[in-house]
Amino acid sequence: MGSATTAVGRPATLFDRAVEWEALAAFATDPHQGPAVGMVTGPRGQGKTFLLHELARATGGFHFAAQEAAEAESLRRLADRFAHHTGASAVPHWQGWQDALEALLALAADRPLPIVLDGFPELVRQSPALPAAVHDACRRLRESGTPNRARVLLCGSDMPVMNRLAGGAAARADFRLEVSRLDHWQGARLWNVQDPVLALRLSAVVGTSPVFRHDAAGEDTPAHADDFDAWICRTVLNPRLPLFWRAGHLIEVEPDGWDRSLAHSTVTALADGYSTPGDIADRLARPATEIPHILTRLGDCGLVQAVPDAFRPGATHFCIAEPLLAFDHAVIRPHRGELERREAAEVWRTARVAFESTVLEQHFARVCREWAAGFGSVDTFGAAPATVSPGILPPVSGRAPLRADVAVRGEARGRPGPLLSVGRASWHDVLDLHDLRELQELVAALAELGEDVSRTRPALYSAAGFSPDLRAAEEQGELILVDPHRLYYGV
Repeated sequence: MGSATTAVGRPATLFDRAVEWEALAAFATDPHQGPAVGMVTGPRGQGKTFLLHELARATGGFHFAAQEAAEAESLRRLADRFAHHTGASAVPHWQGWQDALEALLALAADRPLPIVLDGFPELVRQSPALPAAVHDACRRLRESGTPNRARVLLCGSDMPVMNRLAGGAAARADFRLEVSRLDHWQGARLWNVQDPVLALRLSAVVGTSPVFRHDAAGEDTPAHADDFDAWICRTVLNPRLPLFWRAGHLIEVEPDGWDRSLAHSTVTALADGYSTPGDIADRLARPATEIPHILTRLGDCGLVQAVPDAFRPGATHFCIAEPLLAFDHAVIRPHRGELERREAAEVWRTARVAFESTVLEQHFARVCREWAAGFGSVDTFGAAPATVSPGILPPVSGRAPLRADVAVRGEARGRPGPLLSVGRASWHDVLDLHDLRELQELVAALAELGEDVSRTRPALYSAAGFSPDLRAAEEQGELILVDPHRLYYGV
């Protein structure tokens, strides 16, 4: 595609997403002749529909939001939307997708114009030949020489379907964009929270999804740190508000062909801290061969993330990528009946223990890894971080397992990079010298295994604080200490 594009004003109501908006606007207004196809993907709830709707509104383009329906109903709804868009007095009657696509592409005969088919995977499930039909309609226009600059944007959150389409000959995309999750610093600004501890608690419940922020519950935000428990009770644990039910639907809306019950149980095990396929299988008393498939499907849907072990090549840890899903499976699902019968505050007094000990503890470690990967610098680690992940050394000769929640490696080609830092993260504990000694024991064990630890700096991450002895060691340059304020404000 070319570069001489028309500037498209970014909507004032759009939070962040400047890079995504510029990329979409450049594709939508590219003046070169010939239709082009773009694909927009990403996890649910990240604002893809809002982005594309605003793009169509700003450019005079066409936007159609698909729903689960039979093909005939979808074509009727599309025809209604087409008639409204063009101001036609009569709704067209299309015999199939070929007729519909020819009419839609003709909208861009005179100028570049985005034509958005949002919820594309739903349309493909109704009409499996649709990707090929899109490709063929564009090909025919190019070969005929008919003036046309349609910029077709196919959008969907069903990652497996979109990934198959992106890789298939039936949908050769000229443009691809993934609308990924906002990071936790963007999330704090989205919710207008300045207190870093409150920001961590809040993001452990609702993550950074713009959709949850603009949910009915999102209009109510915690006023301050002491308001957090009351906010939980009046919003997320309130069966009368949609946020109470949203997480349960994240798995249910995914396509058929897998064991949803096992998927829910797998997520529960992850929320409880079981992070490897073997541990999850043991926890659920299921054959070990069943779990990798479920984890792969959850990963394809953007609900679970796979993270390589920092110390054991080939080993992988899994964590829940959508915090609301972790909160739901650790807090809401075990108490759903009670929450529908009793006051939320009574239930929360019991459920809060699981939130603090599992959900928040794991979430804090993930945010620390995100900080190390995104904001850790040469000044912090002695070199630029290339990978950040957890790592576990299994027990050997009576020695207990040794773990790092945040292991930072530098750049390297074709092999693991130099180990720049190993760290432990704790939400609850005030860390002391014995925590530093555990890290030093881990470093020594890694050295015995042949790891080059000459540049490895121990790091401790805590929301509860550090002992005076650790602060003194930090001043001597013996380790790195990171608290919530440093996580969010860098100091």
